Amino acid sequence: MNAYMAYKVSTRTTLPMFRNRTFSVWRRFSDFLGLYEKLSVKHSLNGCIIPPPPEKSVVGMTKVKVGKDDSSSADFVERRRHLLPLLYSDFACTLPRAVGTHTLSGAGFLKMINRASDAVSKMTIKISDSDAWFDNKLQEVESEELQLRKLHAVVDSLVNHRKELCGNTAVFAKSMAMLGNSEDNTALSRALSQLAEVEDKMETLHQEQAASDFFILAELLADYIRLLGAVRGCFEQRMKTWQRWQEAQSTLQKKREVEAKLLWANKPDKLQQAKEEITEWEGKVTQYERDFDRISVTVRKEFLRFEKEKSNDFKSQIVKYLESLLQSQQRHVKFWEAFLPEAKAIA
Repeated sequence: MNAYMAYKVSTRTTLPMFRNRTFSVWRRFSDFLGLYEKLSVKHSLNGCIIPPPPEKSVVGMTKVKVGKDDSSSADFVERRRHLLPLLYSDFACTLPRAVGTHTLSGAGFLKMINRASDAVSKMTIKISDSDAWFDNKLQEVESEELQLRKLHAVVDSLVNHRKELCGNTAVFAKSMAMLGNSEDNTALSRALSQLAEVEDKMETLHQEQAASDFFILAELLADYIRLLGAVRGCFEQRMKTWQRWQEAQSTLQKKREVEAKLLWANKPDKLQQAKEEITEWEGKVTQYERDFDRISVTVRKEFLRFEKEKSNDFKSQIVKYLESLLQSQQRHVKFWEAFLPEAKAIA
């Protein structure tokens, strides 16, 4: 039997469209993927930033740690809520369930994203408009994404180091306890036992700090790596819209050349069809130009909002992380200061 995790989503609202002020539903991970796919289809073509879902493996790993009363869960939901101001009206829609989600987990999902990123990076679409703002911002996004990936790898190593330190501290504490039990000198035995208790407390501190490293810092970086990929996708969608407009202009020019040849060859039977095709493509060129102008405005607006919220988000999370480090170090000092009299009492 295939096991899966279900998530309880509780909502409190004052919107008049809902009959109840509070309600809850149970959703699987595939439901969230379905929501993401539906929002992407509807809004990504317009240049909106759609926050991508986390990796399935990460969700499975954090499901025990993140609960209803966990502040990291509330912070995650609050960050995602701020990233979806244009999409609230779509939340009441019927969610399609994503299929084949096992292919989106773990290393396979990362490889798929990397292959897609490589394919997109090889695209040679070059927009020849006069606004250099978009090119500059796209370069900033690509550079920042690269730096965040490097930083995330370092933080991931830090998390693994703290976990290893936690395990070694537990072994050391157990060894000190056994040594204290076998020691004949009463003062030394008591000091060794107290040292074992201190090391037990240190193990707990290392566990808590490893959790802070992961949930506060590493997950923040992972979230924004995915978000920067979504931002890059908005710029690429603008490029595709521009390319479609240019291709329509090229097709219109060819249709006009065909009309000129028909006039020169005096073929009135085909001339009417050529005129109709020209009219059709003139409408397409006008529509595609409007689409390009509209998506340019949307991308600029979305990017400026994203930059502002990213700055505030990083500030609050880094301050929270530094506070956790400070509290951890203060508890370290407190434990060792309490042990110091025992060490001095050894005769």
